[in-house]
Amino acid sequence: MRGFYGSEICICRILGSYCEQFNSLQILVSRLQVPVGTLFRRPSEETISADLKRPGDIFLAARGGAGGRGNQFFVCNENRAPLCAEFGGLGELKQYDVELRVMAHAGLVGFPNAGKSTLLRAISRARPKVACYPFTTMNPMVGTIEYDDYEQLSVADIPGLLPGVEDNYGVGTSFLKHIERCLCLFYVIDLSIGEPWLQLYELQTQLDSYKPGLSKRPYAIVGNKIDLEMSRKNLAEFNARTDLRIISISAKNRLNLDELLIYFRQLYDKHKLEWQNE
Repeated sequence: MRGFYGSEICICRILGSYCEQFNSLQILVSRLQVPVGTLFRRPSEETISADLKRPGDIFLAARGGAGGRGNQFFVCNENRAPLCAEFGGLGELKQYDVELRVMAHAGLVGFPNAGKSTLLRAISRARPKVACYPFTTMNPMVGTIEYDDYEQLSVADIPGLLPGVEDNYGVGTSFLKHIERCLCLFYVIDLSIGEPWLQLYELQTQLDSYKPGLSKRPYAIVGNKIDLEMSRKNLAEFNARTDLRIISISAKNRLNLDELLIYFRQLYDKHKLEWQNE
């Protein structure tokens, strides 16, 4: 039968039982559960119809039709148990493009083989694929960090970026859209490569080309592979060229991860009120 606002209703009863004065107005409209971070967009429109960024957000995708009159409406003196009823009106028929963007407190941003997946494995229970060749991460993966006071913060491993990604080169903006959802950014720099400060500049340039101001979100500079001698030399030169704080770590050997986690928590505590009000 057709219920309130045209929603389809299936009533299961034992064979031979009697169903009396059923009220379709008591039926809830059909609901579809989607993950947090889901966007709805009409194919013919560029604007976003709905952006479900928080738990409990609701979007009315289409309205049902007016409910029809049931057999109780047709009761009269001549017919006390009518077997006729009216169909309800047709509801709206709409089509949406549905897109999921990963939601996380922090996103690991860096070039391929910088050690982002190794870092995520080291600080959380997530188990992304790790190998000695680039592009082992083909889809974002989220890990959770739990602190002593039971605060839980999520970190997303974003697949490695390449120069020109902001112009849809390679996998293009399909990765950048996930970075857009992260509240803060961890720039993972491979210190074993010469002139590592250029990596930071190129990453920030790519993000701002995709969305102006994206690189200005709260961030941390994470210099990885500090266990290598060349990395220590490059770090000294990096520090001489900037006043920015560089947290040097070795994700593979789990060196100095506590400093990174403490800084992450400080960053979250400092900005969480403005994030909650967004």
